[in-house]
Amino acid sequence: MLNTIRHGAPTEKPTLLIAHGLFGSARNWGVISKRLSDEREVVAVDMRNHGQSPRMATHSYPELGDDLAHVIDGRWDVLGHSMGGKAAMLLALTHPEKVGKLVVADIAPVPYQHTQTHNIDAMRAVDLSRVGSRADALGQLEGLEPGLAEFFLQSLDLKEGRWRLNLDVLEAEMAKIVGFPDIDLPPFEGDTLFLSGANSDYVRREYRDRIKELFPNARFAKLPDAGHWLHAEKPREFEAAVRTFLNM
Repeated sequence: MLNTIRHGAPTEKPTLLIAHGLFGSARNWGVISKRLSDEREVVAVDMRNHGQSPRMATHSYPELGDDLAHVIDGRWDVLGHSMGGKAAMLLALTHPEKVGKLVVADIAPVPYQHTQTHNIDAMRAVDLSRVGSRADALGQLEGLEPGLAEFFLQSLDLKEGRWRLNLDVLEAEMAKIVGFPDIDLPPFEGDTLFLSGANSDYVRREYRDRIKELFPNARFAKLPDAGHWLHAEKPREFEAAVRTFLNM
């Protein structure tokens, strides 16, 4: 069901599946996917309601995990960032036979209190009838956090004059997106890396007990001078950390 972008060819090493975060797409991971594909096949997906994947009426983590399960042919390693990290955790917990090693980038299996609806409002406020170039749209996205406007514009289809995001459903399901389902499932016993930005507070020390309950073989690492968008801020360091873990 999900749109996929494949890099490299199958090797003796497991294929790596990459799941992006909220408002992202498989294209955002192009550079990292290509670099990691020197050793293994890498498959990046557009999550439902994002990119070229189908628009659906709901957006819950059990559904996102099942979406990923349908992409996997056999047993793959999985990397997910933020929303994609939560979906990857649900995938590992509900379909452990499909997951080898798991990398969770800057997110924990806990509910958060923040919201992203202000960013949806900012995208909705762009008058797409007056947008002939990305520079036109960028001028209408002033006031956002540094780098966010450029990130959002990667999901703007200039030719069609629309966002490649199902903003209505993402807004309606925001409580589920920032939350995490209350699950009662056996833990995922596979090797798991929680890789965080040292400047981010998304994976706090007080969350580690819950992480260890669900992922008893979890290990933790932080990238210096990186925040929540660690893969964009420190791409080479992020790639090196992921590569080292997958090859252990």
